[in-house]
Amino acid sequence: MATTPRANLAAVPALAPLRPVVWPRRTQRTLSNGMQVVLVESHTIPKFDAQLLIRRGNASTAQETAGLAEMTASVVSAGTSSRSLMRIEEDLRRMGADLSVSAGADTSAISFSGLTEFSEELLALAADLAQNASFPEAEFERERRQRLEEVKIERTTPGFLAGERIRQLLFGAHPYATVAPTEDQVAAYRREQLAACYKKIYSPGDALFLAVGAFSADRMMDQIERAFGSWRASATPEPAYPALGDVCGRRVHLVHLPGTVQAQVLIGNRAITRHHPDWMPLVLGNAVFGGAFNSRLVINIREQKGYTYSPRSAVTPLRQHGYFTASAAVRNDVVAATLTEIFYELDRMRSLPVPEDELNDTKTYLSGVFSLGLATQDGLAGQLATVYLNNLPEDYLETYRDKVHALSASDVLAAARKHFDSANAQIVVVGDRAQVEEQAALFGPLEIRDARGNVL
Repeated sequence: MATTPRANLAAVPALAPLRPVVWPRRTQRTLSNGMQVVLVESHTIPKFDAQLLIRRGNASTAQETAGLAEMTASVVSAGTSSRSLMRIEEDLRRMGADLSVSAGADTSAISFSGLTEFSEELLALAADLAQNASFPEAEFERERRQRLEEVKIERTTPGFLAGERIRQLLFGAHPYATVAPTEDQVAAYRREQLAACYKKIYSPGDALFLAVGAFSADRMMDQIERAFGSWRASATPEPAYPALGDVCGRRVHLVHLPGTVQAQVLIGNRAITRHHPDWMPLVLGNAVFGGAFNSRLVINIREQKGYTYSPRSAVTPLRQHGYFTASAAVRNDVVAATLTEIFYELDRMRSLPVPEDELNDTKTYLSGVFSLGLATQDGLAGQLATVYLNNLPEDYLETYRDKVHALSASDVLAAARKHFDSANAQIVVVGDRAQVEEQAALFGPLEIRDARGNVL
């Protein structure tokens, strides 16, 4: 196996020093109903971006059925007790505004943006959706049929099947194991389930309201109080989740997808959340390994070997647990070779300190990406959501770049040895069994399932 030499950078001019970030002042308040409010004035353009974030998602509703919070979110904006879907859509067009409702594992969100002159109307609309969604039967049926088609497509998509299988392997009986509902579960959804889910998880005591834009914070706070101050839904207790079992030993899990001309390979292990003291060195280590476009995975299996266009790795922090993955879509004939190189690079991260020039380049990359993420109103709102949804320190964003640049090679090495768990990594290969089974079996005990999860 070849090493991964860095490109000759002698002719490249030195980077300029990092520009300081001017942090706008935050205004914070908690309404009498428990809703947390964070406002940031940004007067670059005459608009604002806002998010009403509910600290409940699919994990909270998993005991009832998979994906229920997500399905509920898809119908929340279809009408309220006083507004039809047509009126909502007409009002948004008139104001030139955007609004969407979504849900993930841990969070549901009503997100909207528009010109500041329409802020009071938009806030009133968002508050109406949060409190009075009516779930019209016709719109529910339309969304259910659409979700059913999406689920059918997902069952033919290698990337989705690989991601679903790794979550099942890492999280077992925990709701985080469920990425999406089955066709049967979607077919069994009922409008009454959505209405009950909505009543259960949409409450001000679990809500965070964030807004960034060209407004007066005092005036915006008054408008928020008028729109949301009377919201009195009671928060229900977070359900108890099962403990995670041990995942020991490297095993291979093949998902048979007949007729595919390339395979999706993915390895993964449990990792950590943002609250862990190793979080920052692990983020830096992941960027060196496969989380940046000039990472070791890219140099090795894209540039040197030509196995794939876009290998990548990621550390994903959910609220309760986190996990690490590395993936690539490759030709059927190089599945074993790709896995060999992934594990080679992974074990190199665990064995040797990152050279100083490579480490500094990656620090600069992370700092730059972070700064770019703050350049827009919605980008800043997203970063603030990360802070407040995860109860991170108030100065988390302000100190992020300094903390990245303070990390040493030994910090990264220690984090890699603990959280790049090569010995217990689970391997998922999605592809045609006849083409990839022998290669996959080289890396550990092999289990084979079809795209619906049935053992073959």
